[in-house]
Amino acid sequence: MADENAVAVQQMLDRSCWVCFATDEDDRTAEWVRPCRCRGSTKWVHQTCLQRWVDEKQRGNSTARVACPQCNAEYLIVFPKLGPIVYVLDLADRLISKACPFAAAGIMVGSIYWTAVTYGAVTVMQVVGHKEGLDVMERADPLFLLIGLPTIPVMLILGKMIRWEDYVLRLWRKYSNKLQILNSIFPGESVHDHVSATRILCGALVFPTIATIVGKLMFSRVNSNLQRTILGGIAFVAIKGAFKVYFKQQQYLRQAHRKILNFPEPEEA
Repeated sequence: MADENAVAVQQMLDRSCWVCFATDEDDRTAEWVRPCRCRGSTKWVHQTCLQRWVDEKQRGNSTARVACPQCNAEYLIVFPKLGPIVYVLDLADRLISKACPFAAAGIMVGSIYWTAVTYGAVTVMQVVGHKEGLDVMERADPLFLLIGLPTIPVMLILGKMIRWEDYVLRLWRKYSNKLQILNSIFPGESVHDHVSATRILCGALVFPTIATIVGKLMFSRVNSNLQRTILGGIAFVAIKGAFKVYFKQQQYLRQAHRKILNFPEPEEA
């Protein structure tokens, strides 16, 4: 028993802080603590040094758990009792911290929704005419508008994701051998290119404006704004698709006819 006490006393005399590496001889007034399962000299640390180290690990979150870097034992951190006012304030702060992510997500979703509603209303007035569009929305059921208007940009984006040009290219690849005249213009197989999400989004949202402009330029004799916009959209999609098919096949031709050159030999002196 006496030997164990002597060993314990000797360990306390040999203790050193694993944070600042100071010993009892360096600071005899410092408060020591052994907060984990470590043995030997590494189990001792100054209370103040450990507090600073814990603050660095928690990074402002006083409720975060901190463990010993050597034995991974979690430190037992005890806080003094709070007064009633401080307790209420602390509880309110925690509730606000937990509610803010959900509130931010709700605000973001609401902003996207009302942006979609506004875009849908502007698209309706652009397609059928400003006055006619206002009359249609004034006569419509408000619930129908709240549900129907946001679906306009969604349907435009989904429609943009349907790449009908690829289906045309597949049919061309299947029947190209039977059409020798056109095969000289569009030989080979189709090349599947990757289209970014931002390009799909921008193309879908700009489409009603382009359809309106094309309709006014190509079908100015049509009196109905809606019919003129529909015809303009169909014409734009058809013309753009034809150019895209031709462009992709030319890309394939350029890829198929590429050559790799010989490595240039060094010139003799």
